[in-house]
Amino acid sequence: LGYQTQLYDAHLCGEARIVAEAWVLAAKQLRNNGINRTLALVAGGETTVSLKGTGRGGRNQELALAFALAAQQHNLTGNWTFLSGGTDGRDGPTDATGGIVDQDSLTRMMQADLNPQALLNNNDSYRALQGSQDLLITGATGTNVADLQILLLHPTVIPTLL
Repeated sequence: LGYQTQLYDAHLCGEARIVAEAWVLAAKQLRNNGINRTLALVAGGETTVSLKGTGRGGRNQELALAFALAAQQHNLTGNWTFLSGGTDGRDGPTDATGGIVDQDSLTRMMQADLNPQALLNNNDSYRALQGSQDLLITGATGTNVADLQILLLHPTVIPTLL
């Protein structure tokens, strides 16, 4: 596929929302440093979620939604895709294993009359990702290695072929 792959973190841990912001800031730094090639950042580990709301979701869904919101807040430019999923096929008390968001996910949520920030505040990442059709649903996998996160950064300018 032409992606240069880099390990972001082999032991990812911490509060999902904070981890999401760190991912975005790392991606933005790569963009600011002039990295303009297809790049895949990969991580494994497990984040946590401090439940304050009454919504549904899991740590991977919350990480994906928080990433999309942090990308907007920090103006992450270009095309990108972020996946966070559990290798066991389960994430919280839902049928999803996580979420896959991109630069257009928040727009799709708002077009579905959803408020992504309010849903995140209510720990209702499942509803947000369902509304944008960004849920990752695999079913049980029969394994449980760790959660997996992948950030694909696409060039902001597509090189032309001579």
